[in-house]
Amino acid sequence: MGPTASGKTGVAVELAQRLPVELISVDSALVFRDMDIGTAKPDAATLTRAPHHLIDIIDPTEAYSAAAFRHDALRLMADITARGKIPLLVGGTMLYFKALREGLSPLPQADAALREQLDAEITQHGIEYLHAKLAEVDAETAARLHATDTQRIQRAMEIFLVSGKPMSELIQQQEQDPLPYDILPLALIPSDRAVLHQRIAVRFKEMLKNGLVDELRRLREKYPLHRDMTSMRCVGYRQAWEFMEGEITEAALMEKGIAATRQLAKRQLTWLRSTPDIIELDCLAPNLEQAVFNKLDHLK
Repeated sequence: MGPTASGKTGVAVELAQRLPVELISVDSALVFRDMDIGTAKPDAATLTRAPHHLIDIIDPTEAYSAAAFRHDALRLMADITARGKIPLLVGGTMLYFKALREGLSPLPQADAALREQLDAEITQHGIEYLHAKLAEVDAETAARLHATDTQRIQRAMEIFLVSGKPMSELIQQQEQDPLPYDILPLALIPSDRAVLHQRIAVRFKEMLKNGLVDELRRLREKYPLHRDMTSMRCVGYRQAWEFMEGEITEAALMEKGIAATRQLAKRQLTWLRSTPDIIELDCLAPNLEQAVFNKLDHLK
């Protein structure tokens, strides 16, 4: 586990060369086909060296959930262990890790009509307005969410309107469905967050240089996309969409993309800090892959 740009893929690929493991991606963006540059998807050579399960499994017009991930991951883990290998889960979607470890909350299904109403409310008043309304009915969830986190604020409000109960209360009522495996939760956490921020800036600039905007243009030509789809809410694509619509300048695209990625990393680190029993490794350590192997040897 780890924040974006912490080196998770490099470590996982190296582990796959030296241990009997198979990789399962834990990334809500890598599931989308044809979204390669903006998701920092491992390239073909990397995937040849270390194939990843749960990459490129749905079109950008489709949706994928924590429940779907848990179902798919458990199926894959059973298959991998039956073949005498070890599942190695790698990624930064902390909600997926949480769902896998703890089971799922009894949350109501999405309501398309209600979501349209909330979309209209956001368009008219802004997401901060909806965040304030959420705080009135579910202060705990509102405090946990950033005031501009459109997708999660909308979902939390939708859950309250459908069920009549705050999402935080429903989560507390969740039925425990423990993971039937012993786990070794390795977390790549930077000793200096400023260095991680530098990595994020360099990587986003490389994404733009490598054709992120052109990739989005091709996606819009190939698929009937709109900006509120889950795939287009991914960091980078959201800002590139704004640029293509003439809403922001190229300089603002870079600035907003880097800022949004840093916010993502901050949320990921917050999740990790609250995750029990993790084994921390400094993702900025020289020869990180060897440091991971040293830690594994020590744990043995």
